[in-house]
Amino acid sequence: MSSAQDPFYIVKVEIQESIDKLQSSFQQWERIPPDTGERVNLSKELLASCESIQWQVDELDKAIAVAARDPAWYGIDEVELEKRRRWTGTARTRVGNVKKVVIAGKENGNSASAMHRELMRLPNSHQPDRSNQYYDQDNDDFIASESDRQMLLIKQQDEELDELSASVQRIGGVGLTIHEELLAQEKIIDELGSEMESTSNRLDFVQKKVAMVMKKAGAKGQIMMILFLLVLFIILFILVFFT
Repeated sequence: MSSAQDPFYIVKVEIQESIDKLQSSFQQWERIPPDTGERVNLSKELLASCESIQWQVDELDKAIAVAARDPAWYGIDEVELEKRRRWTGTARTRVGNVKKVVIAGKENGNSASAMHRELMRLPNSHQPDRSNQYYDQDNDDFIASESDRQMLLIKQQDEELDELSASVQRIGGVGLTIHEELLAQEKIIDELGSEMESTSNRLDFVQKKVAMVMKKAGAKGQIMMILFLLVLFIILFILVFFT
């Protein structure tokens, strides 16, 4: 299973975004003078965020523990499991450090500087070489996490572009169908217009013929024709309604 499809990395990206927001708020919290309403409110928000992220990391650890029972079933190996455990451990430490500083409300420059270095994963020259190795490993994990996050974002963008392309193709197909339907209706209208023109010409011809016959017949002939048509109408009426 690729990183872009693995549920672990999807949740990991969400948690990493929460941690990034937490660090940004924490830096803002450091710049706010103590004993102010803004700092108190921000402290509450930071503690709530820490609790939420810690709960998510705990749930991710539970999922890792389940996968560790049968790694082959989930398509992962021990190296990948250890990498995931290190990431959750690092995330829990970073969130825990923020929570401790906020609770303590310390403003000591050295302590804040040391804590800030730890949160940003910058090596501390006063720590032993072994600690630096741990920090280097954490930095590698963080870089790998960001790489996985970028891969996931790129995959999501590709899927969205594919969906947009499919939608454009569907719209194009509908437009082509409408165009063909309009052409067919235009052809029908043209044929209807031609038939109406032909019928109108024939009607004019018949009217002219009738006028000519009436003119030749004179007044007496017209009366006889009217009487004949009246008798014919009466006969047809009787046949239709009384038989």
